[in-house]
Amino acid sequence: MITDDLIGTKDRLPSRYVINFYPWELLEARTYVKLFRRVEHLVLPDRVIAAKEEKDRNAEAFTDNPKAKVNHHHANFLKKWWQLSYPRGDMLAAIGILPRYIVCGRVTKRPIFEFVSRDIHPNDSLTVFPLDDDYSFGILQSGIHWLWFKERCSTLKSDPRYTSNTVFDSFLWPQSATLKAIERVAEAAVSLRGLRRELMQKYNLSLRELYRALETPGASPIKDAQEKLDRAVRGAYGMGNADDPLTFLLDLNQFVANREDAGDAVAGPGLPPVVKDRSKLVTDDCIRMPEGTVAVEAA
Repeated sequence: MITDDLIGTKDRLPSRYVINFYPWELLEARTYVKLFRRVEHLVLPDRVIAAKEEKDRNAEAFTDNPKAKVNHHHANFLKKWWQLSYPRGDMLAAIGILPRYIVCGRVTKRPIFEFVSRDIHPNDSLTVFPLDDDYSFGILQSGIHWLWFKERCSTLKSDPRYTSNTVFDSFLWPQSATLKAIERVAEAAVSLRGLRRELMQKYNLSLRELYRALETPGASPIKDAQEKLDRAVRGAYGMGNADDPLTFLLDLNQFVANREDAGDAVAGPGLPPVVKDRSKLVTDDCIRMPEGTVAVEAA
């Protein structure tokens, strides 16, 4: 799945398959005869050329400076030429144990989050969150998180980018949310997603087209649902109506830093320890492949 599949199409389904032999070794990959031959024909020659050019560049760099720092990326790619260059095994393992996970487009003016089935793998254009509960979705899709994104995001040319180190890693989650407040966030998140699906189907819209309604004046059901979610998220933070979200989050950041320095526990992403029965906060709606879709089998 790429970002345009997620927010730019009506069915929101992946538009392509990828031959992915990870984590198999060469002999196991070769048992998929037709697929292996395709990769051998289309990938291996380019890997050989790239590795040679890298070796030549390194030799030239060492001639100029024996202590020069050089790369060996393509040499390493050639060692596992039948696999993707960066197979992201840790990420696949993290989402593989969940029924669904959250994604948003990496290059985006306003992050639109959605649940995706673990049977669908993400393209590099998507930012991935290995979280499957509705509370976490609500926090991420809230206007508070969007304000933090606008303040902290990097840019690709002139386009905002959702990056883990600048946005997600520095974003503070509620530290003392009550179970009731957590349930309110989850309920509002489920309602928002349900309304999105209803409106998209009714008016034949993509997610991108639907969210443009939030950027224009005038009342709309999606704005009302978003405002309900934002109120619930404020409640989870203990944030008053008059509080500026960015100021509140910066103060919370200092509070959490002090607690960490003192060796005290802090609340990170996901459901906090106060939740004893997570099943009530994990629904099953997500983008999934239609029934009857089958994977390619070995020849």
